[in-house]
Amino acid sequence: MTCIAIANQKGGVGKTTSAINLATALAATGMSVLLLDLDPQGNASTGLGIKPSQRTKSSYDVLLGSATIAEAAIPSCVPRLDVVPATVDLSGAEIELIDYEARTHRLDRAFQDSGRRWDITLIDCPPSLGLLTINAMVAADCLLVPLQCEFFALEGLSQLLSTVERIRSRFNPGLSIIGVALTMFDRRNRLTDQVSADVRAVLGRVVFDTVIPRNVRLSEAPSHGLPALIYDHRCAGSEAYIALAREMIGRLPKAAQAA
Repeated sequence: MTCIAIANQKGGVGKTTSAINLATALAATGMSVLLLDLDPQGNASTGLGIKPSQRTKSSYDVLLGSATIAEAAIPSCVPRLDVVPATVDLSGAEIELIDYEARTHRLDRAFQDSGRRWDITLIDCPPSLGLLTINAMVAADCLLVPLQCEFFALEGLSQLLSTVERIRSRFNPGLSIIGVALTMFDRRNRLTDQVSADVRAVLGRVVFDTVIPRNVRLSEAPSHGLPALIYDHRCAGSEAYIALAREMIGRLPKAAQAA
C-alpha cells in the first residue's frame, strides 16, 4: 500500500478538495482507495457524503488506539473508496497525545497493524504543522502539496519544506514529495502566472504540469456530499483533477501502478 499525505499548513488552498477528487479519480482506475480524514473539521468526510451519525469510529479513535483502521473505515458513495472519517473529537487529540509514548508514530503503527488491504491511502491533513500532520508525514511514503496561486501561499512553502526535512532526518528518511499541485489557478490574473512561474523556477519538475483552475462546480459539489467528478464530471475542475491523478499515478512506485 502506498500512503500519500496531502498537506499544507495554510488553509484554503484546496487541500480537501484535492483529497476528495484525487481519491475518486484513483478509485475510478480500479484501485482500492482509503481516504483518511485527519482534519478536525471533517470536511473530507462530509464531501464524500459521510453523515455524522455514521462516524461511530473515527481517525481520533485510530490515533488513540481504541479502534483499528479497518474498524473505522466505512464505504463512501464512490465504489472502491473507503473513508476513515473525522469528528470534532480530533481537535483535542494533539493535547491528549502528548502523554502517549511514541506520539509521533501513532498513525504509522495503526497502518502497520491494518493489514494493508487498500492499494493506496490518501491522508487529508489539517491546515497546520502540528502533531496530527507530523503523524501523517511519519506514516506516509510521500507528500502532495496543494499550493494556491497567491503570494501569501509562497511564504509558507519554505516552512513546510523545512518541516519535511526535519521529518526525514528524525523519523521517516523515506518520505518524498510526490509533487506540488497549483490550485485556484486563474489565467485572467497576472499574479497567478507570476506565482506559478516563481514556484516552477524554484522547485522545477516537482511541480505538476496540471493546474487546478478556479471553478464554481468544485465549490458546489461538497454541499451535495459528492466529489466534483461525480457531481459534474465534465466541468473544468473535474477534468483537471482527472489529469492530475493520471500525472500522479505516473510518479507512483511501479508496484503501486501495477496494483
